[in-house]
Amino acid sequence: MDSHKRSLGFISLAFLFITYSSAEFLIQQVTEGKEKENNSSYNLEANLGETRAFREERPSSKIVTIAGYSVIKGRFEPYESSVFEAADYKWRLVLYVIGNSKDGGAGHISLYVRIEDTESLPYGWEVNVDLKLFIHNPKTHKYLTVTDGTVKRYNAAKKEWGFGKLIPLSTFENTNNGYIVQDTCSFGAEILIVKPAEIQEKVTFISNPPNNVFTWKILRFSSLEDKFYYSADFLVGDRYWRLGFNPKGDGDGRPHALPLFLFAQGFKENAVATNTWGAVNLRLKNQRNSNHRQLYSAAWYPIRSDYGVGVNNIILLADLKNPSKGYLVNDAIIFEAEMVKVSVTNIVPV
Repeated sequence: MDSHKRSLGFISLAFLFITYSSAEFLIQQVTEGKEKENNSSYNLEANLGETRAFREERPSSKIVTIAGYSVIKGRFEPYESSVFEAADYKWRLVLYVIGNSKDGGAGHISLYVRIEDTESLPYGWEVNVDLKLFIHNPKTHKYLTVTDGTVKRYNAAKKEWGFGKLIPLSTFENTNNGYIVQDTCSFGAEILIVKPAEIQEKVTFISNPPNNVFTWKILRFSSLEDKFYYSADFLVGDRYWRLGFNPKGDGDGRPHALPLFLFAQGFKENAVATNTWGAVNLRLKNQRNSNHRQLYSAAWYPIRSDYGVGVNNIILLADLKNPSKGYLVNDAIIFEAEMVKVSVTNIVPV
């Protein structure tokens, strides 16, 4: 068996023979830690709003370059660009070089995008836009990008959106900052139409799913070779699973201990193939009493098949072969997998 396929599983299962109560304690510790983190000084609401960042890529929808900024410097009239097409609609850039005072933009550059030719749109039209506006900085060869993360709802009542305080004039006109070079400056826009998703991927966790116990009896144990043996596949939730072990040991348990692993296999027909959560009680059954050897394991199993999670030491081989222990009877052992929780993924309407 290729131990690489199970490397992640070994890491997650350093807790041998972990009980439900201790697992719950571990979960509680993690939960409490998250609560403390959430109660830190960071305030999400206070950090919402306009964001500004530099990027090298040019805006994808429109660029307007003013060669001769000094000519229009101080003018209150807006500059309206030619009509351009983006995302199957028509638009204009509207630039105020001393700011749009009606939008609180006095002392700033104000920049907007207006939708045009709306007469051809159906009654009650609405266009939702993720809008980014840009100012080129030739000094750094980058674009200052301004957005606020909100969806701009263009409609008959509101045809123009943008930022009244795109950048302070004191910053923009300071030649040391690099926005105006040789009396030339450039502005831009990027328009992305937001079409709300109509379907979603929903992950549901099912406790004690139907047919969740699989029993595997291995006969003629003493004659088994030094290799991995696998059970038949069994279906729990939307995925097939199987057990696997090497009678001579595996990993750091070799050659003194018996390993046991649960492997995720393929998916049933028409199932949504995603990572699958699998929580399982792996058991080596005692055939004389209820003193079973048990391991609780919980992990995300990737989409690929043959990923195994388990333990290198479900029992020492010396204990297994001790007739008084009751695990090896008539040269047979019994493994059991009880799937206590699995995830199921469906594509459903929002």
